[in-house]
Amino acid sequence: MSTAAAAARGPRSSAAGRVTFARVLHSELIKTATVPSTVILLAVSFAVMVGLGALVAWGTVQLVNDPVAGPPEGFGTSAQSLAYDIPASGLPFGQLLIAALAVVLIGSEYTTGMIRSTMVAVPTRTPALLAKTLVIAVISFVLGVLAAFTTYLVAQPILSGSDLDFGLDAEGVLPSIINTGTVLALIAVMGVAIGALLRNTAGGVVTLVGALFVLPIITGLLSGLADWVEDAERFLPSSASAALVATRVQPDAFNQAEGGLILAGWAVVLLAAAVVVLKKRDV
Repeated sequence: MSTAAAAARGPRSSAAGRVTFARVLHSELIKTATVPSTVILLAVSFAVMVGLGALVAWGTVQLVNDPVAGPPEGFGTSAQSLAYDIPASGLPFGQLLIAALAVVLIGSEYTTGMIRSTMVAVPTRTPALLAKTLVIAVISFVLGVLAAFTTYLVAQPILSGSDLDFGLDAEGVLPSIINTGTVLALIAVMGVAIGALLRNTAGGVVTLVGALFVLPIITGLLSGLADWVEDAERFLPSSASAALVATRVQPDAFNQAEGGLILAGWAVVLLAAAVVVLKKRDV
């Protein structure tokens, strides 16, 4: 009788102890949410993005009301069109902070040695990396959308005095708000991937920040030397991000869909490389 009961319990016990992606995902969510620095960085990112958006809204009003500082005659972009870009105006600083957060979340595991425990618990390794990536990507997406929408709400009273306020149905505004989250999510994926590849927090942050902010400056300085430099610049993550949140297509620039595909391409390639390296390299 006891032998039969033990045999019956065997499969259930085995199933209960099986490592599933849902369990790994839940574990990564707990690890991410219980780190105080994560909550602080997310709060700072939100505050900085909204605060910068409010400053841009105020600056836009000053630009319109000051005939000396205002745009010259024949300026190709109207003040109203400039106002449409305000919800996503805090994105550059949001990218910087989310990139740092994503790298820190994976890099700190290597620094503290926690990565060994993680890989023992998840022997196949790939689910652990994908779960961590998914958690920070979803958090970043929600943060980006909320920050852009809050910026929109904060900007309306500032803009209304100059009749520059607008609705969510204005040209490209709602897609820009949503894609602010998309950009942050893809940047987070890139951050986790680079952190896993380099296994160093400082090196990962410097690499990603350099790719997002320094490389565009270098290509801009070199663009006059050859046409291919200017063409290559359009495929940088920073250019793709700008295209993805743009409310209107700039001359010689990609549209939102094209920018999204390029940025997603960067994220997928880096994540695939991180998966391959993680499976082959000792931790």
